[in-house]
Amino acid sequence: MSVALISGSAGLIGAEATRFFAAKGFQVVGIDNDMRKEFFGAEASTAWSRAKLQQELKNYTHIDADIRDEKAMEKVFKEYGKDISIIIHTAAQPSHDWAAKDPFKDFTVNANGTLVLLELTRKYCPESVFIFTSTNKVYGDTPNYLPLVETETRWEIDSKHPYFERGIDESMSIDQSKHSLFGASKVAADVLVQEYGRYFDMKTACFRGGCLTGPGHSGTQLHGFLSYLMKCAFTGNPYTVFGYKGKQVRDNIHSFDLVNMFWNFYQNPRSGEVYNAGGSRHSNCSMIEAIHLCEEIVGKKMNWSYAESNRIGDHIWWISDVQKFKSHYPNWNYKYSVKDILTEIFQGFQSSERLVV
Repeated sequence: MSVALISGSAGLIGAEATRFFAAKGFQVVGIDNDMRKEFFGAEASTAWSRAKLQQELKNYTHIDADIRDEKAMEKVFKEYGKDISIIIHTAAQPSHDWAAKDPFKDFTVNANGTLVLLELTRKYCPESVFIFTSTNKVYGDTPNYLPLVETETRWEIDSKHPYFERGIDESMSIDQSKHSLFGASKVAADVLVQEYGRYFDMKTACFRGGCLTGPGHSGTQLHGFLSYLMKCAFTGNPYTVFGYKGKQVRDNIHSFDLVNMFWNFYQNPRSGEVYNAGGSRHSNCSMIEAIHLCEEIVGKKMNWSYAESNRIGDHIWWISDVQKFKSHYPNWNYKYSVKDILTEIFQGFQSSERLVV
């Protein structure tokens, strides 16, 4: 049986990938030590997700280990290496703000952890596909210098600009911009993944995500935009919008749609590829628009306030152009819109025993 090795397997994308590949008949080996709880506190713990995976999936094996631990990781690769056909690397420290509190831990998790997995892949299963969940933050704040126009509910790019129709493509420079320390550590990992593909001719790809979301997200203030927003709408807890008049725009991609991208790439892999992977023009919203959608779905006003200071390195407007990926994999398409995503998150909270209020 082919093995899918998934780091961060109890997180949003990891758990989605675990279920997806388990349903395809893979033996899934998941690595996750719930560092999300260490980063963001008890409400962000993925223990509930791990328990569900172990309960639901007979072809799932969980390994509680740190991806930076070379000996622990080598033990996994030695045991499963000859059967591993895909590595999906989702484990990360994902927050701008948290990274500045502990730059060493942020960098070692995001960059060194990626290097450990890449080198062990090269050593034990070099023919396998290696997929890295990167981020649009590798572009730094360069998008903020695009010609933006303020409208009633959002910032929007000038309609004459080449990015207006489809969004930002992979040709945007990642150089000479302010990334945040989180963005810098993800750049290091992103370039490593590309280099192992190009230098060693391995089947690697970086998927530079927009806002990755879905009902499996353990959303918290520092990470998990739509999930945390809906949690606040559902519970009545206060929510703070940071800067840009609440008109900053994000494209949002459901975890299923992203993992389906991974599946398409796995079936016909390439070496050292880079893809922007967000909701594109199909699925995007501003903060204000997202708040209004939450209020509509929940049926009550949100308890939200505005703080003038934006987060360092944050984007004012981001919409991903996914045309490059679609040109390589024309059978792929979206299943979920922003409203679909928020409705599903709301329904998850209605039935969930894990909600921290």
